[in-house]
Amino acid sequence: MSIWGKIIGGTAGFAFGGPIGALIGTAAGHAIDRMTIDSVDSPIDEEKSKQKIAFTIGVIVLSAKMAKADGVVTRNEISAFKSMFRVPDHEAKNVARVWDLARKDSSGFEIYARQIAKLFNPSSPVLEGLLGNLICIAKADGEIHRNEKEYLERIAEIFGFDEQKFQNLLGVHGALEEDSPFNVLGIGSSATDVEIKTAYRELTLKNHPDKLIAEGMPEEFILQANDKMASINNAYNELKRIRNLA
Repeated sequence: MSIWGKIIGGTAGFAFGGPIGALIGTAAGHAIDRMTIDSVDSPIDEEKSKQKIAFTIGVIVLSAKMAKADGVVTRNEISAFKSMFRVPDHEAKNVARVWDLARKDSSGFEIYARQIAKLFNPSSPVLEGLLGNLICIAKADGEIHRNEKEYLERIAEIFGFDEQKFQNLLGVHGALEEDSPFNVLGIGSSATDVEIKTAYRELTLKNHPDKLIAEGMPEEFILQANDKMASINNAYNELKRIRNLA
């Protein structure tokens, strides 16, 4: 079953209490305690399903609530949101329903972010992916509003990323005013050739699609992860040219 079927079809409620479970229950039109497990075979599968559902709901909910940050939802931001999801046409209305419920929910975004963070290891690359998606949506209209940046900084903090890592993610996703290949790799301009190669190797291993899927990223989102890898590869190739690295 696709990630969309698990969420909207009512097989996800078993996995969550809290605000995510309540939102899924409302969207699916069922009481949480009536939802059943029919898509997992073992505790391991159940945990992975929880993580994938959390990631997907997290992108929808946190994107919808970020729309409130600057008070204006632009056409470009909506387009960026849709491009990340690759939502099947027959599920578009259901995803829109979750978005609208999240946008109207009076609960703050922090409670959703905390619940999502608890399902992954601290500073997980999957959480990096979720934060990266939010950065892309925020910058889709040409700039990141001050309120949006404060929102993203708070999400980064809840997910376990320090300021340096947050700046690195802004660089990876082309959201810094002074962009450079060093920012993308998360290193300073004084980094040695060895440090450049080490940073690149670590980022490549950490962001490999197979690793992300194993850690709980839905396959439906791997295209976005591939875009991040392309940015990392381009930065490394630029530094190889600048430093004349073999």
